[in-house]
Amino acid sequence: MDVILTIGALIIGFLLVMLSIPPIIRVAKAKHLFEPFDERKNNTNTVPPMGGVAIFIGFTLSSIIATDGISFDALKYIIASVIIMFFIGLKDDLMDISARKKLMVQIFAAVILITLGNVRFTNLHGILGTGEIGYIASIILSIFTMVVIINAFNLIDGIDGLASGLAIIAATVFGVWFFMAGNTQFSILSFALVGSLAGFFIYNVFGQRNKLFMGDTGSLIIGLVISTLVVKFNEFNINISEPYAIKAAPAVSFAIIIVPLVDILRVMTIRIYHRKSPFLPDNNHIHHMLLGLVSSHLKVTMIIILTNIVFIAFALYLNQLQININVQFILVLLAGIIFSLIPSVILRIRAARQIKSSRQIKQFG
Repeated sequence: MDVILTIGALIIGFLLVMLSIPPIIRVAKAKHLFEPFDERKNNTNTVPPMGGVAIFIGFTLSSIIATDGISFDALKYIIASVIIMFFIGLKDDLMDISARKKLMVQIFAAVILITLGNVRFTNLHGILGTGEIGYIASIILSIFTMVVIINAFNLIDGIDGLASGLAIIAATVFGVWFFMAGNTQFSILSFALVGSLAGFFIYNVFGQRNKLFMGDTGSLIIGLVISTLVVKFNEFNINISEPYAIKAAPAVSFAIIIVPLVDILRVMTIRIYHRKSPFLPDNNHIHHMLLGLVSSHLKVTMIIILTNIVFIAFALYLNQLQININVQFILVLLAGIIFSLIPSVILRIRAARQIKSSRQIKQFG
């Protein structure tokens, strides 16, 4: 029965998105709901940023339908927080709002999940020698983690299929583990997201007349749901004597979403170093760097997604070796940082060679 419900969530989410996108696009075109041209997003066409509406429909309805009859107390708070993200994202897609207002709404949604839905960290699994943590520390850490993950997926949404592709991989890995560990409710939630994003991915990457972006509506919803899965994954792995328990859950969950996390760390560090607002848009993201080397959205997206899969396999391998969790975390972080720096280093070397070559031409020309 659990298998049927999980697969059902995936199929329902997929079909709802596939069926809802064409009418959403027709309405967007009739009402001229197009995203203004943004050179950072490397797109020259006017494309409706309304994919988040379809993702919202697919995810919420498939989650509710597939969990009908199952005890899932946290679901109503998860859906409530998703609805909050939906409206603030939609407003930003259509009208633009300040980063501060978006941040405040994100914190509000996180507080609902944490305090009412009890979706919060209670244990650090030995990171820096820390195990169980107090209630206040739990709330602060959980809010911080959720807000970071939400904004990480919001900022990584810069080229076709990237944010949705990374989220599909993350939700699939979490969903498979939840299912194997007997946590059917969150397995259903994970695959409801996978199915919804798979439907969107097809239109976003391969669509011609029906192409659309997910907008902030979609990326904020994705970030919120993935952050929920991260917290519950770590919480369900506190008791390592349970079947399929992962001792180094924090390191593994970090690897599962490492690309968006390392990317936000990198770009905000660069902005702060140059004394700019950490929320100021720029072209320093990993996908912008790779586009300087590979002139194809799909190829760049696949490179990043495949690399993320390698990171997940690397983290699971380290977990099997039972290395100290702090060492595992550092190794995964260093691997992610190195990957994020490689494209920019190659671009600098290429630029230096071009300058040297042009000087030699001028010298001997």
